[in-house]
Amino acid sequence: SSNALTLGQAALALADLRRLLSASLAVAALSLIAVGGSYEAYAEPVQLARPHPGSIHAAALVRALIGAPARPTPPLGRIQDPYGFRCLPAIHGPALDAADALEQVLTVDVNAAAENPLISSEDEAAYHNGNFYAAHAALALDHFRLAALQTARLSTARLAALSEPDFTRLRPFLGDPAPASSGVMILEYAAGAALGEMRAVSHPASLGHAVLSRGVEEQASFASLGARQTLRVADHYRQVLACELVAAVRALRQRGMEPEPGVPAAAAYALAAEVLDPRMEDRPLTEDVADAVGLLDPLAEVCEGVEFAEPAEARDGADGPEGQEG
Repeated sequence: SSNALTLGQAALALADLRRLLSASLAVAALSLIAVGGSYEAYAEPVQLARPHPGSIHAAALVRALIGAPARPTPPLGRIQDPYGFRCLPAIHGPALDAADALEQVLTVDVNAAAENPLISSEDEAAYHNGNFYAAHAALALDHFRLAALQTARLSTARLAALSEPDFTRLRPFLGDPAPASSGVMILEYAAGAALGEMRAVSHPASLGHAVLSRGVEEQASFASLGARQTLRVADHYRQVLACELVAAVRALRQRGMEPEPGVPAAAAYALAAEVLDPRMEDRPLTEDVADAVGLLDPLAEVCEGVEFAEPAEARDGADGPEGQEG
C-alpha cells in the first residue's frame, strides 16, 4: 500500500495555494488603499489581544505592504469598514494556520514508512498494520480547503465594495462617464461563479464512506479525493483574485491614487499597472482577467520578499484573564 500519489498531489496543491494566499494579501492591500480603508483592524495591539499566529502574521504583512505603523491612527472617514477589510486578519489567518498544519502532516507522511506490512530492520519481522490509512492528510486537506474558501469569499466582498460609490467615491461599478456604463459589473458574476465552483470542491472528502473487500476494509479516508479537490480549488481561486485585482487597479486609476512610493504595495501596483489595460470604456474584460491571473505569481513574490518583524511580545495570559477560563 502506498499514498505516494496522494501525498505528491497534496504537496503541489499546498504550494499553489500558499502562493495564492500570499498574492491575495497584495491584492487586498491595493483594494484597501483604493477605498481609503481603515488600518485599525491590522493594528498590532488588536492582533496580540487574540494571538492566533496566522492572524498576527497576516496583519503584520498587510501593514508592511502599505507602510502602516504598528499602531495606526484612527481614520478620518468611516469608523468601521465592511468585513472584507476589517476581518481580513481574522479570516486570512486561519488559512495560513491551516496551511502550516497541512505542511506538518505532509512532512511526517512523506518521510514515513507507512507500508503494510512493515518490515522492521531491527528484528527482521513483518508487522501488518494500518499506517497506510491517511486520515491525518484527509482531514488536514479538508480543513485547508474550507479555510481557503473563506478567504476567497472575502475577496468577492472586497470586489463588491469596489463597485460601491459609498466606498470609492466613484461611479457605480467603476463605470466611465458614458450613460449606463456597466464598468466592472460583470466581474462580480465571474468571481461569484468561480467561488461557486470553489465551494463545490471544498466539500469535505472525509465525509465519504466505503465498505470493501467483504467488509474487511470497512473505512476509507478519501485523502486521494481530497488532494485532487485541493488542486482544483487553486484554479478557481485564481479567477476570484484576478477579478478583484482588475477592479482594484481600475479604482486606483480612476481616483488618481497610488500606494506611497517605496512601500511594497507600490511595487505590486507598478507590476499590475504595467500589464492591465488602462481603458475605462465598456468592453469585454476576459483578457483583463487572464492578464490578472498571470500577475498573481509576481504579486506573491512581492509579498514573500517583504521583510517585517513579527511582534516579539506575546499577550500575557493568552488563555484568558486571571480567574476566568478562556
